[in-house]
Amino acid sequence: MNSSIPNASVYGEKTSSGQPHGEVPWSVGFCDCLSDMKTCCIACWCPCITFGQIAEIVDKGSTSCGASGALYTLIMFIIGCPCLYSCFYRSKLRKQYKLEGGGCGDCMLHFCCETCALTQEYRELKNRGFDMSIGWHANVEKNKELAMAPVVEKGMSR
Repeated sequence: MNSSIPNASVYGEKTSSGQPHGEVPWSVGFCDCLSDMKTCCIACWCPCITFGQIAEIVDKGSTSCGASGALYTLIMFIIGCPCLYSCFYRSKLRKQYKLEGGGCGDCMLHFCCETCALTQEYRELKNRGFDMSIGWHANVEKNKELAMAPVVEKGMSR
């Protein structure tokens, strides 16, 4: 393995720790869902709420919590397997924050334990500074200085 190759992860090369270049571990483990009982219970009994909150943040406000939650519920009642929808949001979240994992693994985690997967994703976003209860737009307003691009001066300066 040659670590001097730019974008080595594209070539499947891994760091000395065995992880692809640029990937970071999740801030909480997959089976740590019981350490946050409130989120775990909501994800278990009303997963549409937890999923809707995750989807709104992952989609950066382009879809609302209500719309995503309603679609999740519709899929749950029509085909009985909402993990077919929610696993794609895990993949989007992973790609946005360069988290370790893979596409097939995302689907398997959601299929095996939807509650644990949703709880882990919720807590990951929360640990990254999002207030999950207020949605994307309110988080942007709350943290305007973080969301704004830096000011660039025109012309050359010395």
